[in-house]
Amino acid sequence: MNRFLLAVLLACLAFAARAQLTIDITTSGGRQIPIAVLPFAGEGAQPQPVSTVVGADLARTGLFRLVNAVGVSPVPTEPSEVNFVDWQARSSEALVIGKIEPQADGRVEVRFRLFDVQKQSQLASFSYVVAPAQLRATAHRIADVIYEKLTGEKGVFSTKITYVVKRGKRFELQVSDADGAGAQTVLASNEPIISPAWSPDGSRIAYVSFDQKKPVVVVQNLAQGTTRVVANYWGNNSAPAWSPDGSRLAVTLTRDDISQIYVIPAAGGEPRRMAVTPAIDTEACFSPDGKWIAFTSDRGGSPQIYRMPSEGGPAQRLSFEGTYNVRPRFSPDGKSIAFVQRESGKYRIAVLEIATGQVTVLTDGTLDDSPSYAPNGKMILYEAQANGRGQLAAVSSDGRVRQRLVSSTGDVRDPAWGPLLTN
Repeated sequence: MNRFLLAVLLACLAFAARAQLTIDITTSGGRQIPIAVLPFAGEGAQPQPVSTVVGADLARTGLFRLVNAVGVSPVPTEPSEVNFVDWQARSSEALVIGKIEPQADGRVEVRFRLFDVQKQSQLASFSYVVAPAQLRATAHRIADVIYEKLTGEKGVFSTKITYVVKRGKRFELQVSDADGAGAQTVLASNEPIISPAWSPDGSRIAYVSFDQKKPVVVVQNLAQGTTRVVANYWGNNSAPAWSPDGSRLAVTLTRDDISQIYVIPAAGGEPRRMAVTPAIDTEACFSPDGKWIAFTSDRGGSPQIYRMPSEGGPAQRLSFEGTYNVRPRFSPDGKSIAFVQRESGKYRIAVLEIATGQVTVLTDGTLDDSPSYAPNGKMILYEAQANGRGQLAAVSSDGRVRQRLVSSTGDVRDPAWGPLLTN
């Protein structure tokens, strides 16, 4: 789905969010690229300043250091106006300039340029004609371009995240920008909502609803606002996870008296049981190539991470350190699995390198849960506890950069990072 179309559709949803997430960068590590993001000419007349969003996006990765532009006058908006010697003296390695010009049809043209200051050369130049209401999304798009040019990795500032907020007895399933801004409530209920999961194309979210006084798996179409119950069998129906092509869901059912993993069509249909064991199998996750399903099982005597072929077959144990390893989630390249590890009574986010079996603990909280990779694999979003309630947090996949997405109200839980969307 086109990212701007999805943004417009989300903006049209019936419910308005009542709280905004804000980001605190708690740690950063390694060398940071010094970059100056100058105010765009004309942005003061617009409802959303673009340059501040671009700068904030880059800064919160922990990979960039914003260079102070105090005293620069006039602010350059064209290449011929850039004094590279001055920016070299300010120790800036990259420079962003831009301008916003109103169009006759009410839209605006946003143009920006990215320069290599040391080489005094232009690295990128793009322009977008958008409605003023799309300026924030455009700023994220510009940050994505800059991030990819300077790091070689895809930027994920234009992606969405979803999570559940509990306020009193009310549960809200929310969707926001990856930085927590623009939150919209896509579902509200007085019964619990848990385990949201994005479809690979970002058009649907599967989750577990308790509206029927029992856990039932539901798929909601975000553009249409429609819902479809896809698993409502005897017992519990839980833990949905999408196949990479979006055609199937792995779910946990207790229809045969014990929690087992089944695969069902995403539109609903007869479930296929993936294994027959006397153990509890749950929390399935497809590998990015669709060949494997990782899951949690106590078949070895304690909850551990296993994987089995997605078409069925013998399971292979992957985790061996500790007595409690749950909630596996494949990295986008399929080489690692993020999961929750309990050690000395504390629950933390860890990463398992599949080829070597090496485990790295990334967080230091007491009750960290629900890891979800960013689509470029560089950050992991998760749920943490602070002052007795859930908050969202993120950690880089090497553990060096940490962020908190702070909500002023509510208990925030069960985050899931959405996919990269096509232009």
